[in-house]
Amino acid sequence: MSVALPPDMCTPVLHRAARVLDVVEENYRTRTFTVDLRLPDAYPGQFVMVWLPGINEKPLSLMDNDPVRFTVAAIGPFTRAMHDLKAGDKVWVRGPFGHGYTLEGKRVVLVGGGYGVAPLHFLARRALEQGMEVTAIIGARTAADLLFEERFRSLGVPVLLTTDDGSYGRRGVVTDALASLLGDSTGVDTVYACGPEPMLEAVRAMCVERRVSVQLSWARVMRCGMGICGTCARDGWLVCRDGPVERVYT
Repeated sequence: MSVALPPDMCTPVLHRAARVLDVVEENYRTRTFTVDLRLPDAYPGQFVMVWLPGINEKPLSLMDNDPVRFTVAAIGPFTRAMHDLKAGDKVWVRGPFGHGYTLEGKRVVLVGGGYGVAPLHFLARRALEQGMEVTAIIGARTAADLLFEERFRSLGVPVLLTTDDGSYGRRGVVTDALASLLGDSTGVDTVYACGPEPMLEAVRAMCVERRVSVQLSWARVMRCGMGICGTCARDGWLVCRDGPVERVYT
């Protein structure tokens, strides 16, 4: 089964002011922000550019579109400034931008590393709405770094957990869990992944070897978000314009 999401498009728009409605602490360094902005035509895998005047502007994947939510790990000056925001504060948003995921098949697996789980949670809800069978694999360095286990379980999605140090779930990396699912006799139609680049490369190689379709969401430093500046180039491929999701068919 193949279900088409809204047509891919990259629409340059002006910044829109959005007020923070809610801030949820996901773990010791990650928070999810809900703002009073609705993007009903946005879909999983797309991103928005979020601007804090006087600080910087950064791309953030959509965790939800109506209202807009994004999940932010405090790893630099911009993201630490985001973590200082409280309900009632304002951010400025433009987008959505980029090519997102396309729902395909009946049995799908979502593979998330670190805060790459955020757009996959958005995707899981859309897939379930289409009657797809969804399994999630979530990986992190330690138990303290894991994200969204309960969010996925609350959707009724089976979750396989891996940690590098074995402090929670299965000791190892997400591809260890993925290998067991791809060896399942019931078969997997499509794998969707978002996370660190080494993880994405490993997922791609595994899926290509096993002839399973895979869609990978890449991250790069972005300045314009519209394919103008070239900052996010990856082997001649502009992540903001041509991606961030790459579809690999075998």
